[in-house]
Amino acid sequence: MTPTTLGRLARRGRHVAVWAAIAGLVLVAAPALEAGGIKHGTVRLRDGVTIHYRATAKGPGPTLVFVPGWMMTGAIWEPQLTHFAATRHAVALDPRGQGRSTKTPEGLQPAARARDIKGVIDRLKLAPVVLVGWSMGASEVAQFVDQFGTADLAGLVLVDQSLGGEPNPAARSAVIQWLGDVQADRLKETTAFVRGLFKQPQPEAYLARVTKDAMATPTATAVALYVGSMASSSAAALARIDKPTLIVYASDLDPDPAYVRMQARIAGSRLERIEGAGHALFVDQADRFNRVLDAFVSGLPDGRAAHPR
Repeated sequence: MTPTTLGRLARRGRHVAVWAAIAGLVLVAAPALEAGGIKHGTVRLRDGVTIHYRATAKGPGPTLVFVPGWMMTGAIWEPQLTHFAATRHAVALDPRGQGRSTKTPEGLQPAARARDIKGVIDRLKLAPVVLVGWSMGASEVAQFVDQFGTADLAGLVLVDQSLGGEPNPAARSAVIQWLGDVQADRLKETTAFVRGLFKQPQPEAYLARVTKDAMATPTATAVALYVGSMASSSAAALARIDKPTLIVYASDLDPDPAYVRMQARIAGSRLERIEGAGHALFVDQADRFNRVLDAFVSGLPDGRAAHPR
């Protein structure tokens, strides 16, 4: 993480997810259909951990694979799954230790979680995919490229997480102190964290649901996930990205130097700033984000423009 990112985490409570696994999966449950055409299913890792996912019906072009952030579930991507349900195949994961997936103390670092992503893509035969990683999920996407290259990828979308910078010791110290607060009063800190994700007003019922989803991650696991993320670097991985890449962010700065530096590290990448949004910009400004994402995917080789909505 860059010093800018760590500073934001400490000042605003914008935190990120770390989740892990071992590749090589066994399908253990057929997808179940829910309202809106979204299906639920699970896959099981060789160590017995199950990964829950939500998916839309198959559609044209590459599959969109959504990777959420710290303590979040695939449900956070509901505005995107709903938007793309009639036009594209999209899959949103509950990372290991989060949501409906198995809670485990093992493999809680970005490189291991990247192996989870690879295993899901292989077992469900999703390639080619556009990996969409939000917050710490962006670093997991970078670690995917570092370990597996880009053969499975049609493109990458990195959402509101600056990567490739050097950590700031003072910011690290502030984050560690905050993690102590998380252990002391998990519900209070999680409630504040969830509210801090948004700049636009959100219904109380929605905030309560997201908080409940976040609380499903055990406290010890949540802390381990965060520590694992702090100990990981994505700098080397960025130079290996050779597929079209979109960097979407919601910084108050225009442009934000941290994201400009990140863009310079990824050949051919482009920046898109979403105004009037918090860290969960794809919720705060869902229509804007969905249009940007749809245009990006439609412009990829074999992206095939989705049907007008």
